[in-house]
Amino acid sequence: MHKRILIVEDEPAIRDMVAFALRKGEYEPVHAGDAQQAQVAIADKVPDLILLDWMLPGTSGLELARRWRREALTREIPIIMLTARGEENDRVAGLESGVDDYVVKPFSTRELLARIRAVLRRSREDDEDGSVTVGGLRIDGAAHRVFADSPEGEQPVQIGPTEYRLLHFFMTHTDRVYSRSQLLDHVWGGSVYVEERTIDVHIRRLRKTLEPFGLDGMVQTVRGAGYRFSGAIDA
Repeated sequence: MHKRILIVEDEPAIRDMVAFALRKGEYEPVHAGDAQQAQVAIADKVPDLILLDWMLPGTSGLELARRWRREALTREIPIIMLTARGEENDRVAGLESGVDDYVVKPFSTRELLARIRAVLRRSREDDEDGSVTVGGLRIDGAAHRVFADSPEGEQPVQIGPTEYRLLHFFMTHTDRVYSRSQLLDHVWGGSVYVEERTIDVHIRRLRKTLEPFGLDGMVQTVRGAGYRFSGAIDA
C-alpha cells in the first residue's frame, strides 16, 4: 500500500507539481485547497502525512496545525509545512504550532521527497518502540500512547509525534546530559535538514505537554551542556 499524503495548498500549480513528484516517489497524493477541503479529506481517510501550506484562505496553516494537534484523530499525523517564510522566527513559529518539519519555497521536489522519507521513517521507528516507565510517566509503545500518574489515577497525555519521539529517547536514556547536536543525531537521525534551534522549540513543547501533570521538571536544562531527563523532578 502506498503512503497517502494530503497536500493542503491553495495554489493549483504548486499542488499539481507536488502531486506529480509524490506519484513519482510512489506515494498517493490527495488534494485540498483550503481548511474545509482538508477536513473532508481527513474524514474520508486519515493520511500518513500532511503537507501544509502556511498561507491558506480563511484559516492559516499555523492555526490549522494547532487545531490538528489538539484533535485525537489528527494528533499523531506528521505535518511538514510549506512556507515562503524563511526567517528563523517564522520557522520557530511553525515548529511551535506543532509541525514536524518545514520546507521553504521555492523548493526542489528532490528535497521535499527527502524530507518526507525522513519524517515517515522516524514515524515507523516510533511504532517499533517498546514500553517504558519513569517516575510518573509511562509509554505504551504498542499503542503509541503516553500516560501520566495523577490523583485521579493514570491519565492519557496528549502529545505530538515529535515530542513522543523525544520523550521516548529521554525515558530510555535517563540521567545523562545530551547536547543539542547529540539529540539531533539520536532523535532526528542526524538529518542535515534540522537545525539545532529546533531542539529548544521541541523541549519547550514537551515541557508544556507535561506541565498539567506537574512533570515538566523531569526535562532539565544543564547550563552550557544541554538537556537531561530525570525521574527526580528538578526543583
